[in-house]
Amino acid sequence: MLASTLLTRTISAVILLPLVLGAIYVGGDLFFVLVALVLGLASFEFVRLMEQGDYRPALLFTWGFVAMGLLVARDPQGDGSWLRPAMAGLLGGALVWQLFQAERPAPTADWALTVVGGLYIGWMGGHIVALRQVPDGMRWLLLPLITTWCADSGAYFVGSTWGRHKLAPRISPGKTWEGTVGGCLTGIVAGGLLAGLLRLGVVHGAALGAFVGVASPLGDLGISMIKRQVGAKDTSHLIPGHGGMLDRIDSLLFTVVIGYYYVQWVIS
Repeated sequence: MLASTLLTRTISAVILLPLVLGAIYVGGDLFFVLVALVLGLASFEFVRLMEQGDYRPALLFTWGFVAMGLLVARDPQGDGSWLRPAMAGLLGGALVWQLFQAERPAPTADWALTVVGGLYIGWMGGHIVALRQVPDGMRWLLLPLITTWCADSGAYFVGSTWGRHKLAPRISPGKTWEGTVGGCLTGIVAGGLLAGLLRLGVVHGAALGAFVGVASPLGDLGISMIKRQVGAKDTSHLIPGHGGMLDRIDSLLFTVVIGYYYVQWVIS
């Protein structure tokens, strides 16, 4: 079973990895569109997950918050004069929408989920675009991205082989402390080695790898908490062996944010 799952995951990664790396290399509009597509699919999955729990977030408004996060990330030095009216319009519009869904049992919760889902995925995910735009952005984005994949893989292999002590049994019974430590150590080693190859500094890479190793399982546990509440195993079946798009980026929503502010506050 483990070998079959690993094979499926590997095939999916072999297909998707060149597309992702190619878009990162090209950057610009192509990369922005790819990130927008990824976050749009992830927020669609979030809304569908909530519907399994008998909630009804408004998808169009959720996408509006995602778009706002992306546009802010694309022009971080802009005057931001549009941000306040955009935020007010989306918040008010999403609330007004729920006023006309009063037959629903929890319209207030539906409104809150509309806002939170869009802001979480759009604002956090927008840092992927923002990190690509910093000086040497291609290399700085590759560092947390690949380190996250390595840390997750390290946690998976160590946890599957030696895991005995549950990390958060009520949220994700498969996660263990042994796997988490293995993922963190893998992140440190992978971050240091990759940073050396990318000429970003081994120490910086190892430090960022340590942050990634700690943050990655937290992002994954956050989505696991949401899935467990509605009784879902995966956010969708979009990517064979990996679940949905939100399953695939749950850790990155944390680690890329850390990568961006590491560059801004430590490197700059």
